[in-house]
Amino acid sequence: MPKITVNNKEIEFENGMTVLQACELAGAEIPRFCYHERLSIAGNCRMCLVEMEKSSKPIASCAMPATEGMKIKTNTEKVEKARKGVMEFLLANHPLDCPVCDQGGECDLQDQSLYYGFDKSRFKENKRKVKDKYMGPLIKTIMTRCIHCTRCVRFATEVAGVTEIGAIGRGENMEITTFLEKSMESELSANVIDLCPVGALTSKPYAFEARPWELKKTETIDVMDAVGSNIRVDTYGWEVKRVLPRLNEEINEEWISDKTRYACDGLLKQRIDKPFKRENGKLIECSWDEALNIVGSKIKETDKNQIGFHAGDMLSMETINSLKEFAKKLSIPNYEFREKPFYLNSDNKMNYIFNSSIKGIEESDCIVLIGTNPRHEATMLNARIRKAFVAKKIPIISFGDPGDLTYDYTNAGNSTEDIKKLLNKENETSKILLNSKKPIIIIGESALELESAKFILQGIKKFLKENNFINDNWNAFNVLLQNASSVGAIDLGFFEKDNSFNFFNKLKNNEFKLLYFVGSDNLDFVKSNEFIIYQGSHGDRMAQIADVILPSPAYTEQNGLFINLEGRLQKSNKSTYPPGSSKEDWKIFNLVLNNLKENEKFKNFVELRTDTISKIKNHTDFDLLPKKTIQDLKFETGSFINEPIYVNEIDYYFSNSIARSSKTMSDCRAARSKKLNKITGS
Repeated sequence: MPKITVNNKEIEFENGMTVLQACELAGAEIPRFCYHERLSIAGNCRMCLVEMEKSSKPIASCAMPATEGMKIKTNTEKVEKARKGVMEFLLANHPLDCPVCDQGGECDLQDQSLYYGFDKSRFKENKRKVKDKYMGPLIKTIMTRCIHCTRCVRFATEVAGVTEIGAIGRGENMEITTFLEKSMESELSANVIDLCPVGALTSKPYAFEARPWELKKTETIDVMDAVGSNIRVDTYGWEVKRVLPRLNEEINEEWISDKTRYACDGLLKQRIDKPFKRENGKLIECSWDEALNIVGSKIKETDKNQIGFHAGDMLSMETINSLKEFAKKLSIPNYEFREKPFYLNSDNKMNYIFNSSIKGIEESDCIVLIGTNPRHEATMLNARIRKAFVAKKIPIISFGDPGDLTYDYTNAGNSTEDIKKLLNKENETSKILLNSKKPIIIIGESALELESAKFILQGIKKFLKENNFINDNWNAFNVLLQNASSVGAIDLGFFEKDNSFNFFNKLKNNEFKLLYFVGSDNLDFVKSNEFIIYQGSHGDRMAQIADVILPSPAYTEQNGLFINLEGRLQKSNKSTYPPGSSKEDWKIFNLVLNNLKENEKFKNFVELRTDTISKIKNHTDFDLLPKKTIQDLKFETGSFINEPIYVNEIDYYFSNSIARSSKTMSDCRAARSKKLNKITGS
């Protein structure tokens, strides 16, 4: 490996590194504003100046490739003077409004100016004034603070895949803006707030809410989709003030989706904080004892085969496990987690997880999508696909039309007949796949809803195995489930394993006499004469038709385990406390059992968690991928029907009860609709 000398210390570095990266390997701290390790190099700010032997002037370390034998100094008088000069120019037009700036306490410019800044300016001219720009309901702009680092421009183009932020003008007159000053059309747009090193781009919903040092910070995970993005929840008292990304190279890197970040204000709205019962067609407040007596008496008087349980999309594994044991105690056979009937095979864990891993997408040389829109179903996974596309220009092929995915793809057909041709090696897609070394096939829930779902799933698996794309080093077979609770529910067996969809048929035909919904708000269900028990945190769709409501905490208000789409076990940590008289889900099941004079299955949370972990398939440890499951693969044959492949549209900003309660998500949805209406002329 080549060597470089930094401050008289010789170190080895990898080819392709910049001087800045090599200096950091040596332990030298280099100030920067425009440089970011996940973005292209701009070299705008010049704050990263260092002294190089045989160079007459300081060099920008972020833009200079490191080469063998270089001698660099980062702490000389010459370097310090140069950086102070740069800082003086940066502050020449920067407003002195730190006390009212939301970036205060987290501002790179503020931090660096403490060391390299002056207490007085030598410039007598008036400071520049720039008109604020409109960038949508999430991003607040105060463009007079902008230092032209262009991080936001590069992120939008390179990572988000929407070329909607750019620069106009030159030099001091340069301005950052969106084209035609419209809302930024990306599910990743708010990441530019984190990237901005000054207070030019700040969070509009969070504006003037709190200072960072006032907030309690809890490291946890996101449950808005099945990706399991690592997040930090900041709270002030009971209220969740903001959600920020945590670095995790394996999953979300340092980005999160806008829904993950901003649906949190929905945690404060439409909350269920007390039990309710329905009398004379109206929901009225009642005590826990009253509610439990009604629930207990209804369960007692109803035939067990006419009672159904449904688990929602954001439930922890502990809740689902305790719900299943609750159903078993009462000898109730009808329970489901799926919101629509789609094919599942739980014989082997690889049949329902993303086996290539999210990070593994970057190793792929070909990606095939079948009945899925990863941009809306798993935003951070889609960002990885774009990263692989930008880096290597890999072919991306789709069966079914997903719409705009932020990268180029080829539509190989919109029917199951086209997939049959792929399996028989009769089309161009099969040739591309066979010529690749590490392909990835992603099967979405829209494909699993087809009558030919078993044929597709088993056929793809067999095709990949026969062509050595499922082996000890690589597994190209991937299923993309949409909800945070899905993989965990499958591990726990909380569904009808025979794929007869008896639960959904009974639901459709109103054959149930009693339905117990736990955090379930997305079912396509029309009430007839059923008695509805709703247990959850928000007064959403099912709560509105319920006969009894039992309040339970949201995901930020209780500890829980989740398994993401890769099969990775993650901890969700309690960051705040539930409102009113809400009780944890498993405790409510115990109270109902007590009312029915039945023995409790779990006495405490530790016992519940231990039992839950023992039921996880192929479990290794927290935050790790599961054990490989390619042994003893079964290849079944499913019936084939030539039918169209539709990619079901997701109401992205309103996909769950928390998001539907969020004013910010409502504003985002309205902004997108307004933009689409203008484009279509409707």
